[in-house]
Amino acid sequence: MSEQTTVQAEHGGTLEDRLLAGLDDEQREVATTLHGPVCVLAGAGTGKTRAITHRIAYGVHSGVYPPQRLLAVTFTARAAAEMRSRLRDLGVGGVQARTFHAAALRQLQYFWPQAVGGALPGLLEHKAQAIAEGARRLRLTVDRAAIRDLASEIEWAKVSMLTPSTYLEGASGRGEPGGLQPPTVARLFEAYEDVKVHRNLIDFEDVLLITVGILQEDPKVAATVRDQYRHFVVDEYQDVSPLQQRLLELWLGGREELCVVGDASQTIYSFTGATSAHLLEFGKRHPDAAVIRLVRDYRSSPQVVRLANQLLASRRPAGPAADARWAEPLGLVAQRPNGPEPEFAECSDDEAEAATVARRIAALVAAGTQPKDIAVLFRTNGQSQAFEQALAAAGIGYQLRGGERFFNRREVRDGLLQLRGAARAVADDGVPVAQRVRDILSSLGYSEAPPSGGGATRERWESLAALVALADELAAARGEGFGLAEFVAELQERATAQHAPAVQGVTLASLHAAKGLEWDAVFLVGLSEGLVPISFADTPVTIDEERRLLYVGITRAREFLHLSWSLSRTPGGRAHRRPSRFLDGLRPGGSSVVHSGGTPRKRRELKGPTACRVCGAILSTGAERKVGRCANCPPSYEEATFEALRAWRLERAKESDIPAFVVFTDATLTAIAEARPASLAELAQVAGVGRAKLERYGEGVLEVLRGA
Repeated sequence: MSEQTTVQAEHGGTLEDRLLAGLDDEQREVATTLHGPVCVLAGAGTGKTRAITHRIAYGVHSGVYPPQRLLAVTFTARAAAEMRSRLRDLGVGGVQARTFHAAALRQLQYFWPQAVGGALPGLLEHKAQAIAEGARRLRLTVDRAAIRDLASEIEWAKVSMLTPSTYLEGASGRGEPGGLQPPTVARLFEAYEDVKVHRNLIDFEDVLLITVGILQEDPKVAATVRDQYRHFVVDEYQDVSPLQQRLLELWLGGREELCVVGDASQTIYSFTGATSAHLLEFGKRHPDAAVIRLVRDYRSSPQVVRLANQLLASRRPAGPAADARWAEPLGLVAQRPNGPEPEFAECSDDEAEAATVARRIAALVAAGTQPKDIAVLFRTNGQSQAFEQALAAAGIGYQLRGGERFFNRREVRDGLLQLRGAARAVADDGVPVAQRVRDILSSLGYSEAPPSGGGATRERWESLAALVALADELAAARGEGFGLAEFVAELQERATAQHAPAVQGVTLASLHAAKGLEWDAVFLVGLSEGLVPISFADTPVTIDEERRLLYVGITRAREFLHLSWSLSRTPGGRAHRRPSRFLDGLRPGGSSVVHSGGTPRKRRELKGPTACRVCGAILSTGAERKVGRCANCPPSYEEATFEALRAWRLERAKESDIPAFVVFTDATLTAIAEARPASLAELAQVAGVGRAKLERYGEGVLEVLRGA
């Protein structure tokens, strides 16, 4: 092997024995290809993190990489903390593993005085207040939902390297964020930037932009950074934005000591500016690059892997633009023993679906599966409530990913204080660190056996038990020399990165939040048209992203996979929903599906002309088709509901100085009043409610319906 040295380990065995023996052939190739450029195409569950951390450790231990000269970059603080933890386990704790933003901020703090002068401006952690102030300066009326959408749009524009003056050209086809037309968004973008300047603040995107500017304009700073970092590893490379790619190029300065790792089939953050183009075009930019494919899936059973492969393979050509952005799937090869076939369940309504999932989870727990090894994944956060209620009614604990952060819980903060104090006061007396942690946390309510029942007492115990389990895990991995002080230091770093340990409870999470995680059993719920794919995915490119999102969901499962959907929102409601198009050809028996009662049921076929739901006559006008009945047939809405919607529409029209019908026509209001949607997804299915109007008026409509 070139550039490799066989070194005898202190505790016996060669370097290869210690770092390479547990790797498969492709992972070993990654670990031993120490000079770039290297492109690792790594499918879900193929051990990419293991391969690249062993590559770094092998390079450091063999003397090829000085640890302080290598920078490993990933996309979340949690992933960076996980990588640092693994590197410490491999004896190379001195390697820097950071997010793009953290690495750039560190450099900016160091170089600002000499490159710019003065004190670094304050960091604006949340954009909402500055956007609201910018809107007031422009005399624009924006609500909370619009501000959130505008914040996301400004973030997308900045990572796409657009300015207020170039936004209009670059944002073509992106719709109306916050219900505002693109020229207005550009003006608000400029006003937001003015607010930041006035307050002497920069946002997270500015950290990257300013660092790029300094590296481009100041050769001395650029030379210093390039001397500091000689080797780069970038994980999740399919999620790189144009701005991050530019920063990476400036760090490299024309050198090719770069290893990138990614999977274009897991590109699910395009709406934030991420693009897989840099991964797919890596070979063009680096013709001499070594390209290594990791396709052996060690996570999922053959049955789960087969379904994931089928989902991607069933995609059909969708036009030149979409086809050019669709990457050929890697094609996973399962390495685990056989497991159960994926389950498909069609349920009568949302309540029945939640109850079905809760019963199935209860059966898994009774059979020995730990609740922390089970997840329920959905497309939108608004879907979680039904499953929270069903699990609570079944006496099953759960944790909502994206809810209260683990390290913010009172019992966890108290535990950290107790452990920190004990680490300072107690000398090393030979007591194992895990036992020491148990003894300390027992004063806060920890016990070996969980308390009976649920509620706050059980939740408190689960938090403390997670700390104990982490102590067991780290003690086993780190071995001798890992004491209470080291455990406390690990907890402090994890708290900073919000790298929480597993808590004993079923995980409820959105499909986006589940990226990078895995469970023994996964329930994919709400798989109906309008949710998966989401209703506002209205182009071939966005439909492809929704397919990839479902693929990510499927590949989170190690062994058990349950896919379900419901035909209506409420018990007894009209069964107007259809299963997701992505399930076509994946369900057993072709077009047949299974509903909650277990009886085969034929999938409903799409009909031709629309008939009146009252008298059955064929509807002839657009207004009739929009409300679903003849103009002469009696309406099914409550008059008070319709009048409340009309009053709300009039207020919105006056605020925006536009005619009332521009907000919604009478036909659309009638359709809304009759459908009485309870969520944005259901409102999106009403004819006349497009994406822009859903974003601008959706929350207001739902509030009126709830009040009515």
